[in-house]
Amino acid sequence: MPRIDHVALWVNDLDAMCAFYSEAFGGQPGPLYQNLTKGFASRFVVFEDGARIEFMTTTTLAPIACAPGSQRMGLTHLAMAVGSEARVDALTRELQRRGSPLLDGPRRTGDGYYESVVLDPEGNRIEITV
Repeated sequence: MPRIDHVALWVNDLDAMCAFYSEAFGGQPGPLYQNLTKGFASRFVVFEDGARIEFMTTTTLAPIACAPGSQRMGLTHLAMAVGSEARVDALTRELQRRGSPLLDGPRRTGDGYYESVVLDPEGNRIEITV
């Protein structure tokens, strides 16, 4: 059965992004992988259910930077389920306390989700949901 194995994000600060997602969502950072010839480095953060996020840096490419929280074509947010409305509320407050901008919520959406939307340290949208 097909399943999504991982999502990958170009980042500026590999260690900071791995730390943020590990601390906020209980992931485990994996080892650093480097290909010096290609100017590439990456680390995966693995979550309890097996989902993974790969954080990547490059010294040879020029990924296009977008304004923090911008709506763009393609991948627009990463949804992280935390198990309960109370956990959505608590994690949203904690991430705000740590400096993550709150864009929306917590609230119940028209299609029934309970969620908030915050930005990670590099401006990517994170939807925190039950």
